[in-house]
This record gives sequence, structure tokens and C-alpha cells, in this order.
Amino acid sequence: MNTAAPAALTPTTRALAWCLHLLITGLLALAAGRAVTDDRPHAASIVAAAAACGLVYAAGPVLPGVRRSRRAAALWLAAVGACWLALLALSPDGVWVAFPLYFLQLHLLPRRAGWVAVAATAAAAIAGFAAHQHSFSPAMAIGPALGAAVAVAVVWGYQALYRESEHRRQLIEELTTTRADLAAAQHTAGVLAERDRLAREIHDTLAQGLSSIQLLLRAAERALPRTPQNAARHVEQARQAAVDNLAEARRFVAALTPPTLEGTTLAGALERLCTTTSARHRLTARFHLAGDPAPLATAHEVALLRIAQSALANTVRHAEATTAEVTLSYLGDHVALDVVDDGCGFDPARLPAPDPEAGGFGLAAMRARAHALGGTLSVESAPGHGTALAAQLPLTPPAETEPEARP
Repeated sequence: MNTAAPAALTPTTRALAWCLHLLITGLLALAAGRAVTDDRPHAASIVAAAAACGLVYAAGPVLPGVRRSRRAAALWLAAVGACWLALLALSPDGVWVAFPLYFLQLHLLPRRAGWVAVAATAAAAIAGFAAHQHSFSPAMAIGPALGAAVAVAVVWGYQALYRESEHRRQLIEELTTTRADLAAAQHTAGVLAERDRLAREIHDTLAQGLSSIQLLLRAAERALPRTPQNAARHVEQARQAAVDNLAEARRFVAALTPPTLEGTTLAGALERLCTTTSARHRLTARFHLAGDPAPLATAHEVALLRIAQSALANTVRHAEATTAEVTLSYLGDHVALDVVDDGCGFDPARLPAPDPEAGGFGLAAMRARAHALGGTLSVESAPGHGTALAAQLPLTPPAETEPEARP
């Protein structure tokens, strides 16, 4: 309905504006037509006043100044009102044009000015009609006053709906923006989670496997001059370690279950790990099972196996231990893994910062695995007194940790 700013119209308001145009045109044509058909006095003047009013009204949507400036729109509205007053002075039929003028005034003028203009237009309509009838009665005021009240109610209702529509539009835009931000955040979180998964898998499989291969090849190098049969055995073990780690790499890249868990239980995989570690290194690793075994989610089995692999690898590389005890315990609603060695030990409070060259990511990776499944990991050690590592996991993981089921 904003005749002064058609560029801002929506399809609904554009339709209302056209209805207003047609209404004013029809009422002006009615006033001019009745003056001619009824052969009223001053018929030519009435037709001229109606035409002038129509031309001035039609100029509003066309003139650029009226469309851009509220002041110019008010001046245009005053010109339309003046033409209407001239028509009203000549013909009582001009009173009907007051109704569409109410809408223009309420829409184009500020709220208080619009109310004053509507009241003045209604008063002029009542006075003009009474002057043509040469008398006044309360019934003459009902039509213009009721029309003004209807116009005010309609415009207020439309403005309230428009404000609500704008508020909803803003909410939808905010929701769309929030959803886009959330999708981006989820994507970033997914990328970081996958990077952490790959980092843990690389550390617990490839890095530990390469470290084991390096130790075996060093042992073969030392044994080669004196005992070539021992050197050959170490080389064969290094080759087998390389084969095992190649299989592990292919599995975790494809997010499959580790080959050491295929066709066996977690207890069987841990016992095999202890046997393999004892055969390849100067460390006697023994496995113990406590409690009644309960079915575990794949995520639990993988996490506990990786923790055990990393813990034994650290024992081989750093502890200078002769024995290591690996215990898997089923404790009702928890499952626990303990790895205890008799090595040189260390001060857990003075661990060096992780370094790409020197390593040091093992404990952080193990702790991340445990926390991802709602569990805990603790380390007790002291220089010269060995090391005890304990990991505990609840049998039922939190819902948000389910993706860990496919490491």
C-alpha cells in the first residue's frame, strides 16, 4: 500500500496498492458520472475537479521525488487533499473519496500526523455532506467516522502483521545463519576427531611397530659378527613385525577392526600380544585374566588393546624392565586393564613435552582413548621402582562416543 515507495512493495502490499488505486479511480468516476447523468449544477466543474484529483493522485507513484522523500509524499498528499476538498465543495458524492484517503494518510504520514489528518478529513467529509444537505444530523457523521475507524483498525492490524512477519524473517535468517555455523563447527569437529583418531592409530601401530623393528634390527646388528643364527632370527622377527604393521595400517585407514582382534576375544588378543612381545624383545610379558568375561563393545576392545600395545612398547623402549604383567579385569560395570613392569621407573610429574623427534605422545594418546569412552587412565611410577598403568572403562560408553567403535 505504500504508494510513495513502490520499490519496497511486497506482492501482498502491491495488490493492496492496486486495490486502492482502483477504489479511488472508481469513486472519482462515480462522482463525475453522477454529475453528468443527473444534470447537476456545475457538472463541468465537478468533472474537472474529479479529473484534477485523479491526475494529481496518479502523479504520486510516477514522480521520483514522491517515491524517495517522505516530505515530498506529504506535499503530494496535501495536493490530493486539496483537489478532494474542491470536489467535495462541488458534489456530495466526494464524501466517499474520504475513505481511501484515510489509508493514504495513515500510511504516508507519521502516526500522530496521520491521526490528525484522518480526523480532519472525517470532519471535512461530515461538514461538506451536511452543507450539501443544508442540515446536520448525527446519522451524517456515522459513515465518515466509521470509515475512519475501519481504516485505522485495518492499518494498525496490517502494521502489526508486518512487524510480526519481519520478526519471523529475522528469526529465520538467524536460524539459517546458526545452522550454517553449526554445520561448519560440526565439520571442523569431525575433521579434528578423525585427525585425532589417525594420530592415535599411527602412534599405537606404525610408530610402535617401527620402533620395535628398529630395536630388532639393532639386536641383529649386534649379534651378526658372533652369532649369525641369532641375527637371522631378529631379522625374521623384524620382517614379521613389518608385515603385522602393514596390516594394521591398512585396517585403520579403512576404519576396520584391528587384525589382532579378528576371530578372537580381547583376552586372547592381549595374551598373543604378550607372547609376541616376549619373543621379540628381552622382556617377559605375562597375561592374566580376572573376573567373569563380559561382552564388550568394539570400541572398548580396540581402546584397551591399543593401550596395552602402547604401554608394552613404552616398557620395551624406556623401562629396561625384565618382566611386565598385563591384567584384564572384569569388575561388574567396569573393565580394567593394568600393565605393571619392574623397570627403572620415572617421575610422572616431570615428563618431557611431546616432541615430533623424541616422541612422548604415548601417555596422552592412551589417556585420550580412555576419556573418549568415559573412562580413566592413571599412572603410578617412581625412579627405580617400576611403573603401574591402570585404565578403567565403563561397560556402556556414552552415546557421543559411539563413533569410536570403528577406529
